Amino acid sequence: MILLQQTPPLAPTPEEGRSWLQRELARPEYHDLDLIERIMRWIERTLSDGIPSAGDVPWAQTVAAMVVFALLLVGIGLLVSRARRSPRVARDRNGDVLTDESLSAAALRARAEAAYAAGDHGTAVIDGFRALARRQVERGRLAEDPGLTAAEVAASLEREMSLDGRAGQAAELFNEVLYGHHPATREQAEGVLALEQELAVAR
Repeated sequence: MILLQQTPPLAPTPEEGRSWLQRELARPEYHDLDLIERIMRWIERTLSDGIPSAGDVPWAQTVAAMVVFALLLVGIGLLVSRARRSPRVARDRNGDVLTDESLSAAALRARAEAAYAAGDHGTAVIDGFRALARRQVERGRLAEDPGLTAAEVAASLEREMSLDGRAGQAAELFNEVLYGHHPATREQAEGVLALEQELAVAR
């Protein structure tokens, strides 16, 4: 009687399973596919090629294989969660100016001045630039858009007014202070507040 050679059961350790997932996702042919699609293809291929049925292997090996794939699913969940957060993080780094707060330009300006008086120059820069942007929205120069970035505000103002790049410099400072957590100096806060005041009276 001819005995058919059985494929050895696949029962990797959790460490081996994680290593396989990392190596598989690093392969170049995956770079042109959607993240979830390429992970699911790899799992389907592994299931069809390497995992025998539960009746063909001892129960301990079946349990081990199930544990490995549970760990893989957890890893996939983390990857997908990180991928979904990435666009928002990138957008935040560009400097959203208009928040969900329903504060007027005057209220933001008052808050910026209070922060400046208290020696909190970073907050004075942030609220001062937001007051600047909000005032331009109130005057109809900018559209009401919660996703409006500091760079977009500056570019619009530089096109319409002769500001010699000061709006762009204020926008860069806003991003550095709010998202880069850089400290602001008294002179920098004064510059943003002066620009906001200049634009407040401009026609």
